[in-house]
Amino acid sequence: MPSEIRLKRIQDQIRRVLTEILESKVSDPRVDTAYITDVDVDRELDFANVYVSSLAGEDMAKEILQGLEHASGFIRYTLSQEINLRVMPKLRFYWDETPDRADRIEALLDVMREERSARLEDSLSDEKPVSEDGDEESS
Repeated sequence: MPSEIRLKRIQDQIRRVLTEILESKVSDPRVDTAYITDVDVDRELDFANVYVSSLAGEDMAKEILQGLEHASGFIRYTLSQEINLRVMPKLRFYWDETPDRADRIEALLDVMREERSARLEDSLSDEKPVSEDGDEESS
């Protein structure tokens, strides 16, 4: 079993090489918009859980995962040529919802900011202007 530090390096290296493979060597149009968000390798190096997302959004998730599963043999072989491990872990692909969730949270925060700005502007416009002598001016 590798140490935590070595395991982290293996995960980072797999993620980096997988990204290069998807960009330059996999010609399946289903995975054109896919990108790797994370790789998690188990301690025995049997499996590498690969988390993917896409700029196309969750609508394409099923199709992208099918494309990756279809190309997994080629991807694993190409990985083994680039990364020096005694045994290359089997690849399991999962959809990562984190980017979609982050976008939704950002959109909600933007709406809240706009509402807060509108309330602040309304409360400031409701205040009556004060004249120089301290009396409220009538409008």
